[in-house]
Amino acid sequence: MKVLVIGSGAREHALCRSLSLDPDVSALHCAPGNAGTAEVAQSHAVDVLDGPAVAELAASLGVGLVVVGPEAPLVAGVADAVRARGIPAFGPSAEAARIEGSKAFAKEIMAAAGVPTARSYVCHTPAEIDAALDAFGPPYVVKDDGLAAGKGVVVTEDAEVARAHALSCQRVVIEEYLDGPEVSLFAVTDGETVVPLQPAQDFKRAYDGDEGPNTGGMGAYSPLPWADPKLVDEVLATVLQPTVDELRRRGTPFTGLLYAGLAITSRGVRVIEFNARFGDPETQVVLARLKTPLAGFLLAAATGRLDGEPALRWREGAAVTVVIAAHDYPATPRTGDPVTGLAEVAEQDAPDAYVLHAGTKRDEATGEIVSAGGRVLSVTATGSDLTKARARAYRAVARIGLEGSHHRTDIAARVAEG
Repeated sequence: MKVLVIGSGAREHALCRSLSLDPDVSALHCAPGNAGTAEVAQSHAVDVLDGPAVAELAASLGVGLVVVGPEAPLVAGVADAVRARGIPAFGPSAEAARIEGSKAFAKEIMAAAGVPTARSYVCHTPAEIDAALDAFGPPYVVKDDGLAAGKGVVVTEDAEVARAHALSCQRVVIEEYLDGPEVSLFAVTDGETVVPLQPAQDFKRAYDGDEGPNTGGMGAYSPLPWADPKLVDEVLATVLQPTVDELRRRGTPFTGLLYAGLAITSRGVRVIEFNARFGDPETQVVLARLKTPLAGFLLAAATGRLDGEPALRWREGAAVTVVIAAHDYPATPRTGDPVTGLAEVAEQDAPDAYVLHAGTKRDEATGEIVSAGGRVLSVTATGSDLTKARARAYRAVARIGLEGSHHRTDIAARVAEG
């Protein structure tokens, strides 16, 4: 099978890496890709928001499956355009992808499906914003209604900071703060059958100790030894299946990857958010543990055949991912800095640890890999437990040089220490 992956981040590199190891994949393409995906897949220039252009590329390559990685192309209807050409696409329609594209729409779906979530208000005016902030009090949780690359949420004790963020959004969702640890749970669905993956936990704040601004994610780990063994079954029954059923009932079935961001509160599981695609950096650790070949599994979802698929198989042990971010990320990251140490990681740490590229490119003049975004690289490592996986990840991180970069040193530290 020939496969085309759409996107250019660490998530897409992780997908390409897993697909490249699948014996059923005869040719692998990535558009536009990055310096890392180019090592395992043929790169193609394309506007990822241009559905007809992506569909034309897929047709010209003769692929049997298109995997749309990022949220923006999904919301723009790229998966619809691919399917209209008769090519299987892993990713929801534009209408179904609104569950990520609009926080207000997601709340509407959850209310109709009876899915437990935080109480909230959708606000359009300064008066409505002030009333909602007063109603909930601190900590204030303010969410841009639209796509914001994982950085549209502000959680703060400062009412003025919360109000300023709310006023900067065209439409905003203000909700009650949910206590307790957060969990990310992916599920693959063909619109009816829902297959949950293994849970993970990510780290959103920029700096150690959950300090600093919100980011797209600075690291993740899986599995979660502290979580209730029944958690996945509970979330499948109370969150994932009801949401998929409600979207199908509305005539907009969701096929692809449904991501549930959860809070394990004192009152039980509550949904923080839904995403319509694999989340970064959780994808890196979940796919590192997945033993089932990826291509056939995703194709079964894209073609409505999940019900007959065998149960997923998982590798023993644990996985940890650490993100290396550019200078001044997430504010105004500096780009163009050379990245060193990649060969050393490949020579000395593989296969237990490896680098996944996100914001990178190859400098045409020098041939060097240079930074080209905020989250530049992530290092993923596996081990028999979280302590060994952490040690391998940070050993590999120490080999990488990027001037002005920063990374968190406490990914999975507390849980590894028990």
